[in-house]
Amino acid sequence: MDMILPYLKCFLVGGALCAVGQILIDKTMLTPARILTFYVVTGVVLGAAGVYEPLVEWAGAGATVPLTGFGNALAKGMREAIAKDGALGIFTGGFTASAGGVCAALLFGYLAALAFRSHEKN
Repeated sequence: MDMILPYLKCFLVGGALCAVGQILIDKTMLTPARILTFYVVTGVVLGAAGVYEPLVEWAGAGATVPLTGFGNALAKGMREAIAKDGALGIFTGGFTASAGGVCAALLFGYLAALAFRSHEKN
């Protein structure tokens, strides 16, 4: 049971975040881009308030992989950079904290574009 519990926590939190996103798509007039922005901003606000970190410790990747985790990483990086560099950290902290994820997204997006051909939907 000790091996399964972390996976269960991850699945529950990640699944709940995905379910909320799907409900927002189905029941509101919000576009996917607005929902994406809402999730990132929610992660920033919860991370800045110190509320998101306990969720990350409890759920692991279920809280760090979704877009709210990206927002939390931005807030955490900014807090650390402000503590280290002062006001300059406002501009550099978020980029430093999320650079690995952004680089991976660009690299894998580029590789996918090379591997597959795009075409218009009929």
